[in-house]
Amino acid sequence: MATFGNLSDRLADTFRNLRTKGKLSPADVDGTVREIRRALLDADVALDVVKDFTGKVRERALGDEVNKALNPAQQVVQIVNEELIAILGGEARRINFAKKPPTIIMLAGLQGAGKTTLAGKLAKWLAKDNHTPLLVAADLQRPNAVQQLQVVGSQAGVAVYAPEPGNGVGNPVKVARDSIKWAVDKQYDVVIVDTAGRLGVDADMMKQAADIRKAVQPDEVLFVIDAMIGQDAVATAKAFQEGVDFTGVVLTKLDGDARGGAALSVASVTGRPIIFASTGESLDDFEPFYPDRMASRILDLGDILTLIEQAQGAFDEEEAAKVAEKFRTDTFTLEDFLGQMQQLRGAGSIKKMIGMLPGMGAMKEQLNNFDEREIVRTEAIIQSMTKAERQNPKLLNGSRRVRIARGSGMTVTDVNQLVQRFEQAAKMMKTVARGGVPQIPGMGPVPGAGFGGGRGKQLPPKKKGSKSGNPAKRAVENAAIASGEKLPAGGAAASAGASGSKGSGFGLGGSNGRPEGAPSEQELESLQKFLRR
Repeated sequence: MATFGNLSDRLADTFRNLRTKGKLSPADVDGTVREIRRALLDADVALDVVKDFTGKVRERALGDEVNKALNPAQQVVQIVNEELIAILGGEARRINFAKKPPTIIMLAGLQGAGKTTLAGKLAKWLAKDNHTPLLVAADLQRPNAVQQLQVVGSQAGVAVYAPEPGNGVGNPVKVARDSIKWAVDKQYDVVIVDTAGRLGVDADMMKQAADIRKAVQPDEVLFVIDAMIGQDAVATAKAFQEGVDFTGVVLTKLDGDARGGAALSVASVTGRPIIFASTGESLDDFEPFYPDRMASRILDLGDILTLIEQAQGAFDEEEAAKVAEKFRTDTFTLEDFLGQMQQLRGAGSIKKMIGMLPGMGAMKEQLNNFDEREIVRTEAIIQSMTKAERQNPKLLNGSRRVRIARGSGMTVTDVNQLVQRFEQAAKMMKTVARGGVPQIPGMGPVPGAGFGGGRGKQLPPKKKGSKSGNPAKRAVENAAIASGEKLPAGGAAASAGASGSKGSGFGLGGSNGRPEGAPSEQELESLQKFLRR
């Protein structure tokens, strides 16, 4: 997550140095805590929060849970993770829905925090969960605020209650009060009231927000705060807590390049939980806030659960089973490939999804260079093919590829590369579907990994028999093996001598009456030892 990029890098460097040590001394712990303190302060985390956090980490790091751990450095990382979860709010909390509809949710915060856009994101998220939300335009002061909410509502596919034109015209308290009756009559089960903000905290804004709260008696008051606000986060949060008494926090612009100290300060200072987080400009860039998952992202431990949830929302299980069967039977086509690409785009930003994997902080440069438009280009190439060409890529001769390149606005080289990548991917997935492990280009085979149905390559059995290079000797030894005899240590020559032979396989005399100049038995034995060696 971009907001915590610098903090994640600093903490990663600190823990990397810590892992080079075996048993940790108090000096090692103090040095680590000092680096953590600096990293948090540089990230604009409130000083009181930093002191409390580092104090708890130091106390636990010097205790028995680290001294007795098999891996002290890893245990310190675990302690930091647990304390991060604590200052982020501990347990995740969801919206408290009213027992009798409609559930009323009031949004409050400074101007520019993203309340209006967030109202649309929240409404769309609720609609996906089978709710019928209604947006209420109670911000009648900011220019074009009502029109903006109507546009956002149209994009989200939800209704908007806007009886007043805004731009300083109308009573926001009356609009909010009347919207509840209108929602009951029209059977909306959630009402989201968008209120006015200011560039700074002032008495008039707080009084208007307090009056709206008193008029509608909301079930939830969500304080919307910009994650890029920095050191002002604590003062702003305290002012709204005193003036409106919000019940939960929503963080916006978590995809920005700011330091993100607000996220680590607000929940701890106010005692109110962070319920949602906005991570981009799209209405789909919105997710429930999980303190444990956010802590894992900050420490570059990944966020696999959120990744799985996003994938499950985008991919159909039945369709996935069909695709797996096509991989296994080698019938996967470019038509299927196009469908997979479109589903992948539906899951959201691929770069963000990859960033949720553990250890991706070390691959920041590769992630930054990742171009998501490549998927759009790939779709354009496939969509420029005929149905027959998608079903059978072997039809793609030179002239067809030129036509496809022109139709998609790409080059013939791009078309060739796509076909090549598709064929490689199909082969790899076929191996995986059959239980094997594919060999990745540029790498050797994976040790212990089977190929072709999950079974390792079987070596041919070793041939039994003599390995002698002399044909006469090899024939004698093979005959002895075939008859079940055990060859003596001296091989065929010793066998011949043992049987009382007057000569050897080499035409030399035996031990009795050997010709002059023939090798002795001792010399032959030495020769046999040399040959065997």
